[in-house]
Amino acid sequence: MSLSDPVRPGHRPAPSLVVRSRPADDVSEALMDHLPDGTGLAWVRRGEGHVGWGAAAKLEVAGSNRFAEAQAWWKDLVAGAVVRDEVGVPGSGLVCFGSFGFTDADPSELVVPEVIVGRRGGTAWVTTISPASALPPPPELTRYEPEPVGQVAFADGSRSGTDWSGIVADAVRRITAGELDKVVLARDLIALAPEPIDLRWPLRQLAAAYPNCWTFSVDGLIGATPELLVRREKGLITSRVLAGTIRRTGDDAHDLALAASLARSSKDLEEHEFAVRSVADALEPHCKSMNVPETPFVLHLPNVMHLASDVAGVAANGASALGLAAALHPSAAVCGTPTDVARDLIGEIEGMSRGRFSGPVGWMDAAGDGEWCIALRCGQADPADPTRMRLFAGAGIVAGSDPEAELAETNAKLVPMRDALGD
Repeated sequence: MSLSDPVRPGHRPAPSLVVRSRPADDVSEALMDHLPDGTGLAWVRRGEGHVGWGAAAKLEVAGSNRFAEAQAWWKDLVAGAVVRDEVGVPGSGLVCFGSFGFTDADPSELVVPEVIVGRRGGTAWVTTISPASALPPPPELTRYEPEPVGQVAFADGSRSGTDWSGIVADAVRRITAGELDKVVLARDLIALAPEPIDLRWPLRQLAAAYPNCWTFSVDGLIGATPELLVRREKGLITSRVLAGTIRRTGDDAHDLALAASLARSSKDLEEHEFAVRSVADALEPHCKSMNVPETPFVLHLPNVMHLASDVAGVAANGASALGLAAALHPSAAVCGTPTDVARDLIGEIEGMSRGRFSGPVGWMDAAGDGEWCIALRCGQADPADPTRMRLFAGAGIVAGSDPEAELAETNAKLVPMRDALGD
C-alpha cells in the first residue's frame, strides 16, 4: 500500500513523513491560481488560507467511529513525522484537509497534500510533504487559468420543489403535534454542463463573490460556507452559529428593513435559539469559560442575510479542532432539536443521501489547531460523470414555518453555486 492509498477503518498505518515549510515571495494574491488541476484542495477566506495538491497520505473512513478513527490516525501520523517549519503561522507545517459525511454511513476523509501554498497576515509560504525516502525539491509555483464551465442546465434532484414543500408541510405538522421542536430539511439540484467541469472555475468565482465566507475544496466537494462550526487556535475556541435567513432584494433601503424584520421575527429567533443552545451545550465540557451572546446580529451576505451569533470559549482540555467538531456535529443548525428525533425524521422523509453536505469540512495542524466549517452553499462533483454536479441547500423548519417561504429560502441558498458555475 502506498502512502496515498485510501486507508480503511481498522488499518491505520503511521507513515513516516518529512515536512518542510519555507517562506515564499512568488505566491499569488489569489491562491486558487496555483492549483494545477480541478482535484486540488482549498481553504480560503479574505484572500488568506491555503491550497494544496497531491496526496502524501490519505484516510477514508465511515461508520459511527469515523471521527475517533480519523483522530487516532492523525495522531499516529503526527508522531511519525519530521517537521521543519520556517514560517510558524497557522496553516504552516504539517496540515491535513478533511471532509466528513452528515451521517455515519456517508464517506469521510482526511488528506495530507504533497504541496501546500499558503498566505496569512502578509506571510506567504510553500510546504512540501513526502515520504522520508523521497525528498523532492521545492516546486516552482505556476499560475493556471481554468476554462469557464459554459452554459449549464439545471434539473430537479431527488425531489421537485413542489414535492419538497409537501415534505416541509409534513414536518410542520409533526412539530405542531409536539414530536420535536425543529428539523432541518435539505434538497438537491442537478447541474449539467456541456463539457467536464473544471472545479477551479467555480472555486475562483466563489472566492471572489463571497470573500467573507470560507471557500473550500475537498475531493470534489466545493463551496463557500458562511458557518464556522469551530476554530481552535492557541487555546481559544470559537464558533459562528447561523440560523434564521431572509433573501436580499438588491435594494439597500429595502434590505435594511428586511434585516430589521429578521431580527424581530419570532419564528427565526426561535430557530436561532435552538442552534445556539446546541452549540453552547456541546462546547461547554471543553471550555473553562464561555461567552454566549444573548441576542444575535444580522450577517449580510451578497444573496441572503442570516441571524448570527459568535460563541467563544477558553479551552479546558486537549480536545483538537476535529475533536470539537465531532462533539458539535450534528448541531441544530443542520439537523434539529432534539437531535436524535430530528435525525430520524430526516432519514424518514428527506428522500436523499446528503453525502458530505452539512458535515464538517476544514483543516487541522499537528498541534490540533485548525478550522472546521459546515459544508453549506456547496456542490459535489460526480466522479462517474465530470459534466454533472449535485448542488445542495437546506432550511430550518419550526412550528411557524411556511412551506413556500422555506422553498424560496433554499432557492436563495442555491444562488452562490448556480452563479459560480456560470460565465
